[in-house]
Amino acid sequence: MSIEQKLSREFLRVVEEAAIAASRTMGQGQRHYSDQVAVEAMRKSMDTLSMRGTIVIGEGERDEAPMLFIDEKVGRQLPDDPEVDIAVDPLEGTNLCATGEPNAITVLAAANKGGLLHAPDCYMEKIIVGPSAKGAVHLDATPKENLQAIAKRLGRRVEDLVIIVLDRPRHEQLIEQIRSAGARIRLISDGDLSAGIAAAVRGTNVHAVMGTGGAPEGVLAAAAIRCLNGGMQGRLVPTQEGQEERMRQMGITDPRRIFTERDLAPGPEIIFAACGVTDGNFMRGVRFFGHGHRTSSLLMSLSDRMIRFVDSVRLDGTPDVVVEF
Repeated sequence: MSIEQKLSREFLRVVEEAAIAASRTMGQGQRHYSDQVAVEAMRKSMDTLSMRGTIVIGEGERDEAPMLFIDEKVGRQLPDDPEVDIAVDPLEGTNLCATGEPNAITVLAAANKGGLLHAPDCYMEKIIVGPSAKGAVHLDATPKENLQAIAKRLGRRVEDLVIIVLDRPRHEQLIEQIRSAGARIRLISDGDLSAGIAAAVRGTNVHAVMGTGGAPEGVLAAAAIRCLNGGMQGRLVPTQEGQEERMRQMGITDPRRIFTERDLAPGPEIIFAACGVTDGNFMRGVRFFGHGHRTSSLLMSLSDRMIRFVDSVRLDGTPDVVVEF
């Protein structure tokens, strides 16, 4: 039995549990606490699974995070359990959850052992597009050249395109170049992983994601992009002392190497699971109704070619429980 068949529903439960825990803190203005409860719920749920899991993308190095740190072992770890590499972001959009803004999600990706890049916790320059523009863009091209290539593939004008960019000072030049080329921009404060999924799906009115974000989120995005048949390129951007050495320790010898989605998530079997904490583009946030709660999730698997939108209602055990849709 493949890991997708054995663990997909289990990983769905993991992200749901984390989302439920985080949603209880929504709007309280405590982003670190929101992240903490999501991490704890995800870790507790993950340890019940029949797998020998290893965290390859997590909350940081061993000395930086109390749990879900890089190289941490999760799952029951029995001899007959499958070996699985796991990338997690227990709460993507901690600020969004703390303020009650849209698009906070809990997310993980899993693959066969060796199926996800062991990326250091640094920045990554990225460009993400949908299937139609796959192979037409390149990180070494100018934003104008990439926009023209995307427009040509989509049969549109550059002026018709919408590009998502994280609203950060480091992107001032990129934003000016996109505007000068004629494309429209949607600036977001957080949540570039959700943005990457939007760029890979037709009908969202998002045609690309450009700019520099976290490398861990880049690996998670690559797993989703592979399931959606989109295109992605990423290049690690070390900004702190010791990060290049950490890259070499992880087997990345060329710091300027451009990774594709297949380089970042090469596994033949990939599971991607996400659950809404606050309302977003694809999933609603967790809703509580007195006798239970309702979650909205996205579950994708690569080899099965399945994309599932899951709407779950969980009821409490009281005798007078009332179901609410």
